[in-house]
Amino acid sequence: MAIATSAKRPALGKGLDALLPPKPGTAPAAPSSNVGKIEASAAEANAGTPLQIPLQRIEPNPFQTRTTFEEGALTELANSIAATGVVQPITVRSLPNGQFQLIAGERRWLASKQAGKETIPAVVIKASDAQTMEMTIVENLQRADLNPMEQARAFERLGRDFHLTQEQMASRTGKDRASIGNFLRLLRLPPEAQEQLEAGTITFGHAKALMALETPEQILSAMRKVNALSLSVRATETYVKRLLSPEAKLGKAAAEEEQIDPNVKDAQDSIQRRVGLRTRIEDKKGKGRVIIEYRSLEDFDRLLELLGQ
Repeated sequence: MAIATSAKRPALGKGLDALLPPKPGTAPAAPSSNVGKIEASAAEANAGTPLQIPLQRIEPNPFQTRTTFEEGALTELANSIAATGVVQPITVRSLPNGQFQLIAGERRWLASKQAGKETIPAVVIKASDAQTMEMTIVENLQRADLNPMEQARAFERLGRDFHLTQEQMASRTGKDRASIGNFLRLLRLPPEAQEQLEAGTITFGHAKALMALETPEQILSAMRKVNALSLSVRATETYVKRLLSPEAKLGKAAAEEEQIDPNVKDAQDSIQRRVGLRTRIEDKKGKGRVIIEYRSLEDFDRLLELLGQ
């Protein structure tokens, strides 16, 4: 069976697509009968044509921005590859030592090894270190399974190593420019907060809310309370707003206190002195409720003792 070849691709400088592998369906993977000795020069001469390359001749990508792979999903992919093979070829470049270096498709490469495959369909292209790094970063950012910190570091690398503006990053990756700005802001989080975001202990929404605080100490203190109370993103936003404007909170409390009937206020103060806990009486025309706040189980036990329980 003949292997379909794709049209010659333009060089870098005419768009990143010039170096990306063909989409599924445009160039089917080579059959296993094509497995054999693959020379780098011959592979590059057939650029765009998927070739079956031995897995042991492929080296990992040193520019990879992904740091974690979900084991369950990787095993599922390995099972699928064991049954039906690799649907979309990976992309590699040839190295001077006769080996090949992975550019795109690390999950397929890892899953193929896990599935016990000896070869994998791959498109061989010519690419410099700089081109390989850019392709790797952009290819990863176009995926949906990077955690927020991996995305933040990838965008930071595009700006640092390739001097791309946020607008250019948005054009290259298809992301919204405002979203890119939010990801880059994550790098200002304290290391402990970055670790918890990467581990999934807090979400991107929690992190955005916490970043409104001014100092690392404030962020970490608030984050620990968010975790301890299992606050939602909305509750975290409200909590942070209160931290940022305590004057408004105190002003509201003072205004409410001024509206309390003097007799109710005296009773409220009397109970508060008696139990040693913050007390509020909400009274409306002789009906209402008494609210006694406690901050620990010890406070609660002492309150029960005072009530004769």
